[in-house]
Amino acid sequence: MRVFLILAFSISIFNCENTPSKPKPNTSIQTTDTTSNAKVSKLKNTPPQYPVLNTKNAMEYFLEYEKQNKQNKVRMVTDFGAIDILLFNETKFHRANFIYLATRKYYDSTQFYRVINNFMIQGGSSDDKKTGLKRRDIGRYLLPVDGKKGFKHDRGTISMPSSDIENPHKLASPYEFFIVQQRGGAHYLNGNYTVFGKVIKGMDVVDKIAAVDTDKSDWPQQNVYIKTVKILE
Repeated sequence: MRVFLILAFSISIFNCENTPSKPKPNTSIQTTDTTSNAKVSKLKNTPPQYPVLNTKNAMEYFLEYEKQNKQNKVRMVTDFGAIDILLFNETKFHRANFIYLATRKYYDSTQFYRVINNFMIQGGSSDDKKTGLKRRDIGRYLLPVDGKKGFKHDRGTISMPSSDIENPHKLASPYEFFIVQQRGGAHYLNGNYTVFGKVIKGMDVVDKIAAVDTDKSDWPQQNVYIKTVKILE
């Protein structure tokens, strides 16, 4: 049985509130967390330049990190091929966060764990314990929703799910993301989640992933892995 863990460090997958419904059921964005009740601590092999992030230091850290790391193009290598993504400079914290996690090799061997054809593919988590260890090493922190930059959930945009259980400010999971696959976009999500980039090459790969067979929880019958995320420029 697969284990779904939420960012609030409890075991379950949940629907995001205030998400407009669609004719097709179960089309909300969810978030998981594999650090269940793990004490956030710096591992012995963690390089000194990488502090363990928390709610107190994360925003200050990324404010400085984004100034020093201006990369905004990445290649996500999956089991079905490569997806090239342009990260928006306007959403600086989310761009910096994604570049940072790619640099830390967090996404390597994570999965697209929730797939709904003609809606979205959601990735950045896994039922592998190694993912939980990576999160413990990097830290427990949240990013504020930044939905006021004018970006909409068009087809091909990459956005960040919100963890809104017991969270009135709707802070977002820093580890997970979803790519809108729905033709015509999923504009009913606008304002509730942060669009921070778009696919510039590889939407055919997104469509292939979206078309895989899934179980009742929308998890692919055969795991779809993100092999790595490479920073292009």
